[in-house]
Amino acid sequence: MEMKKRISLELRNRNPAEVVELVVDNCRSSDGEVEGLTDEYTELEILSMVNVGLSSLSKLPSLPKLRKLEVSDNTISGGLDALAEKCPNLSYLNLSGNKIKELSSIKALQNMKSLKSLDLYSCEITALDDYREGVFELLPQLTFLDGYDQEDNEVPDSEGDNGDEAGPPGDDDDDDDDDEEEEEEGSEGDDEVGLSYLMKEGIQDEEDDGDYVEEEEDDEEEEEEGDEDGIRGEKRKRDAEDDGDDDDDE
Repeated sequence: MEMKKRISLELRNRNPAEVVELVVDNCRSSDGEVEGLTDEYTELEILSMVNVGLSSLSKLPSLPKLRKLEVSDNTISGGLDALAEKCPNLSYLNLSGNKIKELSSIKALQNMKSLKSLDLYSCEITALDDYREGVFELLPQLTFLDGYDQEDNEVPDSEGDNGDEAGPPGDDDDDDDDDEEEEEEGSEGDDEVGLSYLMKEGIQDEEDDGDYVEEEEDDEEEEEEGDEDGIRGEKRKRDAEDDGDDDDDE
């Protein structure tokens, strides 16, 4: 699909000035230039044009609020001068998989004072001796190159939003391990309390069952005694009647 048509579809009946994020990955530029994107996208903050056949960014319109630009897997070899003028607030730029070969190709990025993170994965420039040192020296405003800072600390997930610097690798893992240990200890404590409670309940149930059995036995004894009293009463009544009959006969 052509880039112009793809951008038109992504608008979804919105006004260009309402678009904050635009993703047109894997469409096709007819001449290697940015097509269909105009300076009407005044609120655009995130733009992704991955694998669209770009060889130049010279026709990129003015995007004053753009802070993240993804143009990996294209054939861009230079001509980055326009970025500083058209995207003054850009903080993240991904040029991975392009034709960037020399430090001189990215020298134009020196004027981008807001640029904090740059990705050049799979570009020939990464094969240069002292590649990382050279880039950080050339672009002192950078905090992260290919996902790591100068001390090899990995970029945090939230870096794109608040610019916080990463801590030493493994810190988060240690925190996670501590949390897991605390959860396991809490779980074991809960199991012990639950077991104690169940045992206590079981003992109480047995005691209650014993009381119930004793009550049944007492009721049975009372019933037996009542039956015996009734039998004795009936016997006395019959004896009295027999004595009455004997008096009548006399």
